Amino acid sequence: MAGKHRSWWGWGYVEDAVTGAEAAALADRVRTLLPDVDLTEHVAPPVAELGLRPPRVDPPTSLARLCSTHPADRAAHTHGKAFRDVVRNLHGEVHDPPDLVVRPATEQDVVDVLDWCAGRDIAVIPYGGGSSVVGGVEPRLDDGYPAAVSLDLGRLDRVLEVDPTSRAARIQAGVFGPALEDQLRRHDLTLRHFPQSFEFSTLGGWLATRAGGHYATVLTHIDDLVESLRVITPAGTSQSRRLPGSGAGPSPDRLFLGSEGVLGVITEAWMRLQDRPRWRADASVHFTDYGEAVAATRAIAQSALHPSNCRLLDPAEALLNAGVATTGGVLVLGFESADHPVTPWLDRAVELCRDHGGTLPEPPRSDDSSGPRQRTAAADAWRSAFLRMPYQRDALAARSMIVETFETACTWDRFPALRAAVLDAAGDALRAVAATGVVTCRFTHVYPDGPAPYFGVYATGRWGATVGQWDQIKHAVSDALLAAGGTITHHHAVGRDHRPWYDRQRPDPVALALRAAKSALDPSWILNPGVLVDPPADLGRPRDA
Repeated sequence: MAGKHRSWWGWGYVEDAVTGAEAAALADRVRTLLPDVDLTEHVAPPVAELGLRPPRVDPPTSLARLCSTHPADRAAHTHGKAFRDVVRNLHGEVHDPPDLVVRPATEQDVVDVLDWCAGRDIAVIPYGGGSSVVGGVEPRLDDGYPAAVSLDLGRLDRVLEVDPTSRAARIQAGVFGPALEDQLRRHDLTLRHFPQSFEFSTLGGWLATRAGGHYATVLTHIDDLVESLRVITPAGTSQSRRLPGSGAGPSPDRLFLGSEGVLGVITEAWMRLQDRPRWRADASVHFTDYGEAVAATRAIAQSALHPSNCRLLDPAEALLNAGVATTGGVLVLGFESADHPVTPWLDRAVELCRDHGGTLPEPPRSDDSSGPRQRTAAADAWRSAFLRMPYQRDALAARSMIVETFETACTWDRFPALRAAVLDAAGDALRAVAATGVVTCRFTHVYPDGPAPYFGVYATGRWGATVGQWDQIKHAVSDALLAAGGTITHHHAVGRDHRPWYDRQRPDPVALALRAAKSALDPSWILNPGVLVDPPADLGRPRDA
């Protein structure tokens, strides 16, 4: 955005960081829950003081125009945006920067970069917006690679073609969320995929990580919006056919969706679009019993009403991030349509909530695009907090707090036991690392057969030790998630941080097939090493760069 500068060490824009009155109010809220917390602020060092190692490789003359060795570029492309990434940056621990940041301007540039890197056994880390929270863009490599490049696709940022009849568009993978929607708006269409990282993430990143987006039901993942993919691999280009559906063997698109850059570089996609919604209706339902709140949410998820928003906040989440005190939580409901008013659908959802003891402190609200947008107070408070959460996380991380999230999905029958196991594991881990804190839970997405619970940890930490403290907590809750029948991730991907649990979750025959696909498409194993699968032991040592 013009006039604003991206932070090299934390989330978003420097100018939008939490400061002044907002920082003071945030500190006051934390002290209300954790009275003895030390909130002394620590500041990230200037890039010039990081002492980055010199680049270990020089690009060929033909690619030099695409490459940057600027320290700020390399520092910003070293880590993602997880809590542990931000804290390491705050400490100046930028030990494994990419040797080059490469920004292809054309698809042929991508081909040429992969050819060069394959010939020199240089690791290539595909990079979209850098919002990964699982170590997915970090050049955390073994000694077998003489150098690493971060392949930043941000210059491939255009909507190339729109098919209004089929309501689809051919879009380059490096486009950021706001720029994508701006280009579609002139056609009165929308992708309508709004993850929390929307402003600072790209279409290619969403596809490579199977990101979860705007819709709580039906179109929950980016997968649901894909018509076809174009992918550049070291072995050649894969272009799937544009089709509304096909039963012709395993889906080629499914091979690359969620592959996190280990099989190829997604450069384009035909994406299914929608008309921009006109009618909306919202309500916030309060509960006195959390079990009844969960039951109401399940009833709505199984009702075929298909709300666009169906976000259940447990009492701790409702208090911290919506400012609402309840004993059973708050369910934020929303419906939308470009074709018809949606008030009857909301009315039926509210009726289901009332069947489970839900009450509405404010009446439901509905509107269309001809009038001003209206939301309930709780929904407005939640939306504002949702957008500011990453910035507030950074502010608290700089003040020795442990502030991080983890998410999963499970079937409805397993949720009560899973939640209890996670809270127990987190509580035990907090005590083990001598931290005091709270654990919150909200549903980000709901399905007829189960929810996607998203947990937040807010805890005191010791400056200099918070990464280790969090890693111990993360290990404990990840073990608990798998033991209780959940997934290690619903929409944050695997990266390097989730690998130990992904390896346990994934069926062994699928691991064999994935390794075979990796060997076929990326024979030198240069693409995002360490993500999803490890190279074979007999691959051989790379050549000097």
